[in-house]
Amino acid sequence: MNETKNCQNCKNDFVIEPDDFAFYEKINVPAPMFCPDCRNIRRLVWRNERNWYKRTCAKTGKNVLSMFAPDSGIIVYDEHYWKSDQWDPLEYEKEYDFSRSFFEQFKELFYAIPHPNLVQKNNVNCDYSNYTLNGKNCYFCSSFDGAEDSAYLFTSNTEIRNCYDLHVSTTCEFCYELVDCKKCNRVAFAQNCESCVESYLLYDCRNCTNCFGCVGLRNAQYCIFNQQYTKDDYQQRLTEFWNGSYAALEKGLEKFNALKLVVPRKFANILNAENVTGDDISNARNVYWSYVVRENVENVKYCYRAWKNTKDGWDTYCAWNGCELFYEAHSIIGQRVFFSAYCWGGHDIEYSYNCFDCNDIFGCVGLRNKSYCIFNKQYSKEEYEALIARIKEAMKEKGEYGEYFPVSLSPFGYNETIAQDYFPKTKAEIVSGGYAWRDPEVKAYSISMHTADIPNTIEETEDSITSEVIECSHKGECHEQCATAFRIMPDELTFYRSLKIPLPRLCP
Repeated sequence: MNETKNCQNCKNDFVIEPDDFAFYEKINVPAPMFCPDCRNIRRLVWRNERNWYKRTCAKTGKNVLSMFAPDSGIIVYDEHYWKSDQWDPLEYEKEYDFSRSFFEQFKELFYAIPHPNLVQKNNVNCDYSNYTLNGKNCYFCSSFDGAEDSAYLFTSNTEIRNCYDLHVSTTCEFCYELVDCKKCNRVAFAQNCESCVESYLLYDCRNCTNCFGCVGLRNAQYCIFNQQYTKDDYQQRLTEFWNGSYAALEKGLEKFNALKLVVPRKFANILNAENVTGDDISNARNVYWSYVVRENVENVKYCYRAWKNTKDGWDTYCAWNGCELFYEAHSIIGQRVFFSAYCWGGHDIEYSYNCFDCNDIFGCVGLRNKSYCIFNKQYSKEEYEALIARIKEAMKEKGEYGEYFPVSLSPFGYNETIAQDYFPKTKAEIVSGGYAWRDPEVKAYSISMHTADIPNTIEETEDSITSEVIECSHKGECHEQCATAFRIMPDELTFYRSLKIPLPRLCP
C-alpha cells in the first residue's frame, strides 16, 4: 500500500507506492528521504553542461577550457593527458575509516584527485565539447552520443551530421534549430517532427517534404501554413517567408506560432508505448513519471533521458545503451549502477564518479578499467566483498546508504548547472535552499557588431562577419546563462548560406 513521507529537504509530503517499495527491496536499499523533485535536483546540481572557464592543466601547463571554475577547488588535467597512462588514479587511494562519515571521506578523495577538464570518450577533434562520446569535428556541444561536423548540439543522440543548434534530436543531417526531431534532412526551426525533408518551421509533422509553417501534418508536400499548393505556387509563395531574410523569417514565425495555438494536438508525445505516464515517450512500456524515453525501454520511473534498450531503473538522469538495474544515477552506461555519476561502461558500481569501463567499485573517482576497488584502493575479490558488506552496514547506521551525493559536495554553483534549466531559482532561493551560488564571470568582450547591425539577409553577409564579435540581443539580461556575445565560424557561415538561413541574433 502507499506510504506518505515528509521530504527531508523541501518538507513537503510525498508518496511512496507499492512498485517503489518492490524496486527498493529488489536492489536492497532503504526508501528515499527526499521527494522525487528534490532527488532530481540533487542529481542535476552535479551537471555543468555549458559554463566553461579558462584553466591551466595542473600537469602539462596547457591552457584548457574546463567546466570547473578556478575557485572550485578541483584539480584539472587536460582531458587527453587525464586519459593517458602517465598518471595513476590508484595513487590517490584511501583506507576506509569506519569512525567517519562516508560522504566526508568521499569528499576528500573527490577534491584530491585530478579531474579531466571536460568529460569525453571516443571523440576526435571535439575539444570544445562536454559529456560527449563518439563524436568527430564538433564544436561547443554537450551531451551527445554520435555526431559529426556539427556545433551547438545539446542533449542530442546518434547519427547527427552537419547540424547546428539541435536539442534532443537523432539521426538528422543538414538541420538547424530542431527540438525533439528525428530522421530529418535539410529541416530548420522544427519541433517534434519525424522523417521530414526540405522544410522549415514545422511542429508535430511526419513524412513531410517541402512544407513551411505547418502544424500536425502527415505525408504532406508543398504546404504553407497547412494550406495545399502546387509545386510552382509553393516555390513562388515560399519566397515571401524564406529568402534568407531575418525580417521575412520573423514574419513567418509570427504566423506559425499563431497556427500552433489553434491546431489540436495530442495530450502528450507518446508513441508505441504501453502503460506509461510522462511525455516524449516512444517504443516503451511500464514507464512512470519519466520524460524523453525512447528505443526499447521498460520498467523505469522518475527518469529523464532513458534510451536504447534500457530497463529496470528508478531516479536517473541519462541512462542508455543497455543500462539495466540502476538507481539514483546520473549519466551512466552499465548494469547495476547505483548512486553514481558519469560511469560509462561496466557493472556493479556504487557511489562512484567519472569512472570508465570498471566493475565492482565503490566510492571511487576517475578510474579506468579497474575492478574491486574502494576509495581507489585495490583489493582482492574476497577482500572487496567482505569490506563492502561492512561499509554498507555502517552507512545505513548513519543514514547515508540509499541517498545520493549531498549537494554540498558538488563543485558547481546551482546556477551553473542544468538544475537551473529545469528548476529555475533566484539567487535568494538558491542560497536559502542550501545550494551554492556562483557569481557569473564578468564578460569583457569588445563588441564589434551590435545586434541592430547584423545584415538582414544571408546574401548580404560578407565573409568578414567571421571576424566580428557580435552582441547577443539579450545582452546578458536574461536568465539563460547568456554569453553576451558570440562569433560566427567559417563553417557555420557556409552552413547558413547553404540553407538560406539568416544569421542568429542570440548567442548559443
